[in-house]
Amino acid sequence: MNNDDLSLLPNIEKVLKDRLIEIGIKTAADLRKAGSENAFLALREIDPGACINELMALEGAVQNIRWHHLDETKKQELREFLRLVSPGKK
Repeated sequence: MNNDDLSLLPNIEKVLKDRLIEIGIKTAADLRKAGSENAFLALREIDPGACINELMALEGAVQNIRWHHLDETKKQELREFLRLVSPGKK
């Protein structure tokens, strides 16, 4: 395991890691390059049920922190993003 292994990032457990690999995000650098929102949209392509918790987990991983420690402004931005990309939900 090298330092760029996805599983070394906070919030990235085996299931999420496997799904990221499935969409072509194989390393921590790949995730940082894609960004949480783009990675989430790609995940939604293979799992339409992907939710806010996964989006926040991805952002926390990008920032290298537990998602619970994201600042409130970022959490609100992610909620708004999810609302915009979720047709029929308000």
